[in-house]
Amino acid sequence: MDCIFCKIATKEIKSSIVYEDEFVLAFNDINPQAPIHIVVIPKEHIATLNDVIDFGIYEKIFKAINKIVKELKIDKDGYRVVANCNRNGGQTVFHIHFHILAGRYMEWPPG
Repeated sequence: MDCIFCKIATKEIKSSIVYEDEFVLAFNDINPQAPIHIVVIPKEHIATLNDVIDFGIYEKIFKAINKIVKELKIDKDGYRVVANCNRNGGQTVFHIHFHILAGRYMEWPPG
């Protein structure tokens, strides 16, 4: 498979990992859109949000996000979690992922 996030999950490609457990990996985005920009992925390849079959993966991802934001002490000031689905939704890597953005005020609407 030629998926960059799968290669990051298997450590074939190096990344700046901030969290890892059996099911989830989180790493700093290489093109940050905020002072804190972390990408959270399931280790299993799932192309889009539409392809999720076992919705328990969301629980695992959001438990990881909860741990990350508390560890980084951004849980009180606030943060944004973003997921994009398919091209018109802004998805550029077809492996589901969630962005944690923090460290500045988040405008609305986002774009």
